Amino acid sequence: MKYRRLGKTDLNVSVVGVGTWQFGGDWGKNFNQDEADAILTRAKELGINLIDTAECYGPHHMSERFIGDFLKRDRREDWVVASKFGHKWHDHWENAWSVDAIRIQLEESLKALQTDYIDLYQFHSGSDQDFDNDDLWTMLDKQVQAGKIRNLGISIGSNANIYQTSKATEVNAKAIQVVYNRIDQVPEKEVFPSCIEQDLGVLARVPLASGFLSGKYKPGAVFSDNVRKGRNRDEVDEKLRLVEEIQQNEVPEGVNMAEWALAWCLQHPAVTCVIPGCKSPEQVEINARAASLDIVKDDHPSAVTV
Repeated sequence: MKYRRLGKTDLNVSVVGVGTWQFGGDWGKNFNQDEADAILTRAKELGINLIDTAECYGPHHMSERFIGDFLKRDRREDWVVASKFGHKWHDHWENAWSVDAIRIQLEESLKALQTDYIDLYQFHSGSDQDFDNDDLWTMLDKQVQAGKIRNLGISIGSNANIYQTSKATEVNAKAIQVVYNRIDQVPEKEVFPSCIEQDLGVLARVPLASGFLSGKYKPGAVFSDNVRKGRNRDEVDEKLRLVEEIQQNEVPEGVNMAEWALAWCLQHPAVTCVIPGCKSPEQVEINARAASLDIVKDDHPSAVTV
């Protein structure tokens, strides 16, 4: 495994992390604790130290609760835990952006994660109006001072949101999370240059383009999970046809496409790590192997030796 410094934080993170939206049940599989434990245990064995989750990944902090139950039996200090705020899913899903609501979300996330602190607490896909709330950032800074949050970040909803990115340092955020992959390179235009200028860490989410870049699916594939089943048929097939072209023309012979797609993201000088989801320890192993491909260079601007 390779490691990189996460922006201006004091965190050194594995270039491949574990995304855990799938633990909430939206990706076509319901998890139990043993299955979550197996994934996180294998991740640690492979040198992965970053877990990314959110308050709304499953009702009642489901993803966070799986992680918390694992952490209480593991060494919390070995992990960089990133979570998010701004939404609420208890009896139903809703946005929750008031200062009081987010203060409650933080306490609920800490309880679910069974930890005293969150390493990276991220503004989660909120509007610019929600973002421009000085009282919110003042409250969060107080939580940083209290030690409940170690670092603030912004998970931008649009991968072209230069407004929130450009104001990251102003609100004491030290990392940006953004959609970035081989078939969606929009952040390269404005977001990444701003991240480099501000020395912000970058977590690339959806690095496998919702699984399309795994190479497992062909045009016409039917999806039943909550995330992909409602997508436009023509747009899905267009992306899958592009994936076929990429696989034929860009992926080296004998290289797993998912590994290559993750490594492709990690080439960019702005990108600190990728956070693909995974449904099994075997998928964790495939993801982790991306770090060993030749295109993931040791001379990356934020590379560190651990």
